[in-house]
Amino acid sequence: QVQLVESGGGLVQPGESLRLSCVVSGLDFKIFRVGWYRQTPGKERELVATITPYLSEDYGNSVKGRFTISRDNAVNTLYLQMNSLTPEDTAVYYCNAWRAYVREYDFWGPGTQVTVSS
Repeated sequence: QVQLVESGGGLVQPGESLRLSCVVSGLDFKIFRVGWYRQTPGKERELVATITPYLSEDYGNSVKGRFTISRDNAVNTLYLQMNSLTPEDTAVYYCNAWRAYVREYDFWGPGTQVTVSS
């Protein structure tokens, strides 16, 4: 059974930092592209950042230069370091694991709330 469990969300003030974690189990973590997406009410889920098995990173335009994605294959964990947070970063953040080989594999965590407010 595949499980993705996010943690690290919470309430922070503008300008502060937060680090999200996602522990993945039930799949071969190291061969999946993993990433973070976020969603606010009434809006589509948007890309935050992804990282491939070859450590190639991709970021959404709104977080470039502020957020850093990383992965630790030894402990099947994905991270997102978020700096200089703004109220516009307020959203539910979802962890994702994706791979296309013979067929598509696409798994999601339940999400963790990040709220940036003074």
